Amino acid sequence: MTITLDAFCKDARHALTSGKPLSEALDAIAARLRDLLNDPTFVQTAFSPDDPAGKKELFHDPELDFYVLAHVQEGGKKGTPHSHGESWAIYGNATGVTRMTEYVRVNPISEEAAVLQVSEVYDIGPGQTRGYGPGMIHSTEHPGKSWVIRITGTDLDALPRYRFRKFRDSIVEAA
Repeated sequence: MTITLDAFCKDARHALTSGKPLSEALDAIAARLRDLLNDPTFVQTAFSPDDPAGKKELFHDPELDFYVLAHVQEGGKKGTPHSHGESWAIYGNATGVTRMTEYVRVNPISEEAAVLQVSEVYDIGPGQTRGYGPGMIHSTEHPGKSWVIRITGTDLDALPRYRFRKFRDSIVEAA
């Protein structure tokens, strides 16, 4: 199915203003993102083999403040656990794999050092998507070069959010 970025953004806007719970809106946007990621015309427009590692903004809705970002991830990159604070995000791959690890905090939030437990590990491959609600702690890994679309509920760099600190926090594996 052919879909344009403009049509996708209109559908995302509709989902976010539908009055449905956020989890349902994110599911609808993630489903529509799969259509976009499987459209070769969109992928060729959003990415180029010459693109350097990093991100570029494809769209920003100034009223609802959501962003559509294209990320070029080099292979061998592994992030640390983090959340998107009070915002949400949807990840989808056009090429390559994003290995996601989800965590739950197993100690009281009142304690300074967080103890995280791995709750799920999975791959997001080409044409696949996944939504993450506010506060979801996760990390990303890119075993090889990947082209990733990430939709965020706001400018994440402007939000307070959880970031793993290796000398303060710890991770325990699931039993």
